[in-house]
Amino acid sequence: LNAAPGRAPRQRVRFLPAPAPGGGGAVELVAARVPVLADHPLVRGPRFKKLKIGAGHRLDVKASGVFVLGVGHGNKLLTDLYNCHLTKVYIVGGLFGKATDDFSDTGNLVEKTTFDHITREKLERILAVIQGTNQKALLMYSNIDMKTQEAYELAVKGLIRPMEKCPPIITAVRCLQFALPEFQLEIHCLHETQQYLRKMVHEIGLELKSSAVCTQVRRTRDGVFTVDDALPRTQWNLQSIQEAIQNCQLKVETELERTLG
Repeated sequence: LNAAPGRAPRQRVRFLPAPAPGGGGAVELVAARVPVLADHPLVRGPRFKKLKIGAGHRLDVKASGVFVLGVGHGNKLLTDLYNCHLTKVYIVGGLFGKATDDFSDTGNLVEKTTFDHITREKLERILAVIQGTNQKALLMYSNIDMKTQEAYELAVKGLIRPMEKCPPIITAVRCLQFALPEFQLEIHCLHETQQYLRKMVHEIGLELKSSAVCTQVRRTRDGVFTVDDALPRTQWNLQSIQEAIQNCQLKVETELERTLG
């Protein structure tokens, strides 16, 4: 930011001595515009000495994917987006046949089990149970009478979700890939942590009379932001960040208006 071209120095009018037209060594005062020395870079110093940056929904060290940051005024927008309680989407990888102390494949091994009896149909049956249970919790924490017109209008807009703090809720889950012993899930959720998703993989293994560890947690969507909006490390520069803010501005404003009015 400090290396970017700055605004031109302000101008002020001063009366400076100049030779009179008649000569003879006479001097007169002439109005002239001169730059204000207080705006000179050597006097002013760097324009930006600090920049306030806020973090959105965090990712732990074993997770990857979309991580939203707010710059300057964007910190207030981060708080507003947090109050919208928007859904996040993860791609979660799992591996049947072993269990660890932290539910990840890098943890200390505590158990090995068989997994040949597991099929995709059995896995999807467990996922359906999980989604059904969480749908009941979603309606309960939303505090909405499902027989009212309000509930119908919110359902049409896709706004049935808890608007206050609540336990983690899985709004949708499906199996993307299944090739024993590995599998991959797409999970839509609210108020989760990455460790909660790893524990969910572990519990799926137990429900299938086996064990499982989590091999990957990657966030592909955080509210209105997707992987397509994200900047890889090679694009962490001023121009790319400015373009990313401009490209996302409209959908952020639209979501805030739709949800918070």
